[in-house]
Amino acid sequence: MGHLNLPASNRSPRQWKLLDLVSATFFGLVILFFLMVFTPLGDSLAASGRQTLLLSTLDPRQRQRLVELIEAGRHPQPIEACGADSVDHMPCEDPRRNSQLSREMNFYRERHCPLPDETPLCLIPAPIGYRIPVRWPESLHKIWHSNMPYNKIADRKGHQGWMKEDGDYFIFPGGGTMFPDGAVPYIEKLGQYIPISGGVIRTALDMGCGVASWGGYMLKEGILTVSFAPRDSHKSQIQFALERGIPAFVAMLGTRRLPFPAFSFDLVHCSRCLIPFTAYNATYFIEVDRLLRPGGYLVISGPPVQWAKQDKEWADLQGVARALCYELIAVDGNTVIWKKPTGDSCLPNQNEFGLALCGKSDDPSQAWYYQLKKCVTTTSSIKGEYAVSSIPKWPYRLNKAPSRATLIKNGIDLFEADTRRWARRVAYYKNNLNVKLGTSAIHNVMDMNAFFGGFAAAIISDPVWVMNVVPAQKLATLDVIYDRGLIGVYHDWCEPFSTYPRTYDLIHVTGIESLIKGPRGSRNRCNLVDLVVEMDRILRPEGTVVIRDSPEVIDKVSRIAHAVRWKASLHDKEPESHGREKILVATKTFWRLSSASSH
Repeated sequence: MGHLNLPASNRSPRQWKLLDLVSATFFGLVILFFLMVFTPLGDSLAASGRQTLLLSTLDPRQRQRLVELIEAGRHPQPIEACGADSVDHMPCEDPRRNSQLSREMNFYRERHCPLPDETPLCLIPAPIGYRIPVRWPESLHKIWHSNMPYNKIADRKGHQGWMKEDGDYFIFPGGGTMFPDGAVPYIEKLGQYIPISGGVIRTALDMGCGVASWGGYMLKEGILTVSFAPRDSHKSQIQFALERGIPAFVAMLGTRRLPFPAFSFDLVHCSRCLIPFTAYNATYFIEVDRLLRPGGYLVISGPPVQWAKQDKEWADLQGVARALCYELIAVDGNTVIWKKPTGDSCLPNQNEFGLALCGKSDDPSQAWYYQLKKCVTTTSSIKGEYAVSSIPKWPYRLNKAPSRATLIKNGIDLFEADTRRWARRVAYYKNNLNVKLGTSAIHNVMDMNAFFGGFAAAIISDPVWVMNVVPAQKLATLDVIYDRGLIGVYHDWCEPFSTYPRTYDLIHVTGIESLIKGPRGSRNRCNLVDLVVEMDRILRPEGTVVIRDSPEVIDKVSRIAHAVRWKASLHDKEPESHGREKILVATKTFWRLSSASSH
């Protein structure tokens, strides 16, 4: 204020600069205030600030500090939303990241996950116009267009009956490239050669499934199909399949084994999947052989089966099948059906592909980031009864302890106790915790720590299917799950799952902290915040989460649940259960991006 009393001629240039700076700053702040409050610039700046915040989490120290604050419940605001361009983000199948990798054997289209420190800590939003999905079974035939407004498949494959745009919906006539008249007549044709009905076949694998109509209609036959396809130029094949309510996940048959144990599937199906089965010394056919039960069926429709200008490829395919002693059941037009022998392959025989049997040191059920082998799995390498003709028909196999359970110490007793435990727990979930199992609200279900699949078995009469996940670092019980007639995959929960966002109605997990522990219960390999954020990515809006663990862990998870905008409640365990467990039941709230976030 003293400056104002000085005559102008006596003020120094330094004093003029200071006064001008203060005045300019004041008026600048006033103008900025009006711009922020009364113009769209405020929204833009807010969005920019959000992006700066998200990018700041890429600093490992700042990110770790944010994780610690969230776990301690000292982060007052919800975790920020990711940008609108991330609505369909799959961290391990990011084309921008993977396109830089080798194309040899399609390596670049397999899983390649960023490190946690390289991943922004934010919540995946739903697309603009998103609606709660159409309920099963209506969803098999139609879904909301606004949930996945991608017309590429409809434009390219509409004439083949894949899908069509119809007003507010995509509709699915049930066709495919090799069955444009619909999956039902195609399945009826297969039924002339394969025991589709009667419970002989229960688990199937559909490779390169498109929008998975074949797997969807096989559900009506009591056959549970795992459908897979890579993320590719067709745009969201697997996302469409899951939105329809069909079991599916993103995968590529490239350089690694698929994440299943040996001898899992009663039937393997390829309808124009374009897998070069005889390439690389028949490596891909050998992988199919590893997955197919003795006595199981292999169906290939489309090229190269009696396909113009692919005579050599068709001859090679038949040659590999003969070398492995597969019985030719039928060649019907462009469809071939083989039956795998029930005993060991007739190898070693002289064959043009140089096929040989795997050695005793090879574990054919090891399949998490495990390189493909160029040798044939022997049935004698795994003890037990698992041939199609040896295991009980469906549904009797569900609650009968499989012989592969006996390979685990006290396996039969553990299996029977687990079955009883989950029948009791599921009744408690339905009757006391108001979990909407058995209603149309829940169809796509994931059990993140499945063990023997007891939870899935206990809800078998509900209108659901369950993706049973066996953590890669835990006891390898996935073969028992398949022997029961259930489905699942291996996975490490310190990495994102190979699915699109918003694909499951219910996620269930027992012992959530055990999923991130190191060997023999050592320190954590990753953190619960990232795991819960990944669960939120997978879960549909208004979907349900059920988590069981110790009171201390459940308290920590409840704090994280608040940060991801879940509406959570804590409950005591069922009275008959032993141990120190609490149960968290949460609902994912249906929030939308603000206008600032979507810019």
